[in-house]
Amino acid sequence: MKWIFVLLALVAGATMPVQAGINLRLREALGDPIVAALVSFAVGTIALAVYCFALRPVPTLAMAAGAPWWSWLGGLCGAFFVSVIIILAAKLGATSSMVWLLAGQFLAALILDHFGLIAFDVRVITWQRLAGICLVLAGAVLVSRY
Repeated sequence: MKWIFVLLALVAGATMPVQAGINLRLREALGDPIVAALVSFAVGTIALAVYCFALRPVPTLAMAAGAPWWSWLGGLCGAFFVSVIIILAAKLGATSSMVWLLAGQFLAALILDHFGLIAFDVRVITWQRLAGICLVLAGAVLVSRY
């Protein structure tokens, strides 16, 4: 059963460079990476709203008020991420952009896991995990250099 989640992760990961390319074209048409990110988020918001209102119960204000204040910052992280990808794709290309983004994701995930930050269970840094991160960083250097 776990393989389904691995497959889902691979497919979702594959959409990142596709999204970067689509948003890069949108940036070229609109002339601004932040405006392109806004349009991208607007389309995504509309799609999610249609899905949620058609197939899910609508959350109440009381439910939303129960979330910690910092849980509302996910959208800001997403907006920053998409905006930066649009800028990086134009400057670094798809492969270099994605490999450095992944390296940053792995480093942050390692720290979040080790300290059990936000909502993650503690998963201590082992030498094997650290070696894996070093390999990812080495891979990022090689991909960017060649």
